[in-house]
Amino acid sequence: MGWQMLQVALGWELYERTHSALVLGLVGLVTAIPVVLLALPAGHLADRMERKRIVVAAQVVFILMSLSLSLVSHVQGPIFLIFAILLVRGTAQAYNNPARSALLPKLVPPEVFGNAVTWSSSGFQTAAVVGPALGGLVIAIQHRATEAYIIDAFLTGIYLAMLIAIRGDSVPQAESVSAHALKPRERMTLKSLAAGMRFVLDTKVILAALTLDLFAVLFGGATALLPIFAKDILQVGPEGLGWLRAAPSVGALIVMMTIAHRPPMQRTGWNLILAVTGFGVATIVFGLSRSFGLSMAMLLILGGLDGISMIIRGTLVQLWTPDEMRGRVSAVNSVFIDMSNELGGFESGALAAAVGPIAAVVGGGIGTIVVVAGVAYAWPELRRLGAMIPP
Repeated sequence: MGWQMLQVALGWELYERTHSALVLGLVGLVTAIPVVLLALPAGHLADRMERKRIVVAAQVVFILMSLSLSLVSHVQGPIFLIFAILLVRGTAQAYNNPARSALLPKLVPPEVFGNAVTWSSSGFQTAAVVGPALGGLVIAIQHRATEAYIIDAFLTGIYLAMLIAIRGDSVPQAESVSAHALKPRERMTLKSLAAGMRFVLDTKVILAALTLDLFAVLFGGATALLPIFAKDILQVGPEGLGWLRAAPSVGALIVMMTIAHRPPMQRTGWNLILAVTGFGVATIVFGLSRSFGLSMAMLLILGGLDGISMIIRGTLVQLWTPDEMRGRVSAVNSVFIDMSNELGGFESGALAAAVGPIAAVVGGGIGTIVVVAGVAYAWPELRRLGAMIPP
């Protein structure tokens, strides 16, 4: 919830101070750079030491960086300091993501893991509904973003305390013999670092799902431009921005809660293909909309379809990967996710600076549909995927 508040506050403050779409896009670039550069060593570390310890250390850094943002915001410090803080935060995020993702399978029995991913994603989406709305409300009341950063630090502290309270073995254990498995005393080498990528390349269904998510969100991500739509196009202010940021998560939460109470998917591949196609169509309509109600509706639909994609991708990556490989494969997954989300924000901001926000969003939606067609044709394994049962 705090992270969602921080994103709303950060986007609003930067656009208020710079009125630059490119600056909004740079937020994604600065956040993504360390995740991409450090993903392989971070995944290696997650397969060598206690994963909970890595996540705990990352939360401490997150808290310190949120407090630093609040100080810079309070004194109206230079913009480059904000980006320096985000770079440090992104470095911690690079180590946090694979360790956190690989931790869940050790806490949940395999036979209910797919359902656990749905509930876990639903928890995230619940926070993503409340967080942006609360962030917009705080900004509207205080007329600045400072307090939102402080609240983020406090909420992250609560998560840190709950995380420390978790008991149980989270040290990676070999559950199967894998050609890519990390030997207990193996040093960090190029071969061991690349093992996660090799596993993904060898598992065509996972590769197709990650590629689809990467390019679809890279082209179709309009979230980075929401401050522009809220302020200049829809003219709904910071409160409206909060609701716009929350809308995709509301849609995702509704879909995830529905899926959680239904039998497992039987035509997983086609469900993923149709969901991402609909994501592209909803993005196009949102870009053309001048109505706050229609824009909200499209974001709800967009989020719901993205929720289907999140469940399928998350279950495939974790359930089809041996435990001794989960840290490195999760690191590869993090690269795909952050490249799509963060670099997608940079792409949208840069394109909006060149051709305008409307053309950028509509063009991205069209690009998403083209990518879906290409992936569905290139990987027939995805079209044939039925239930998400490990091979």
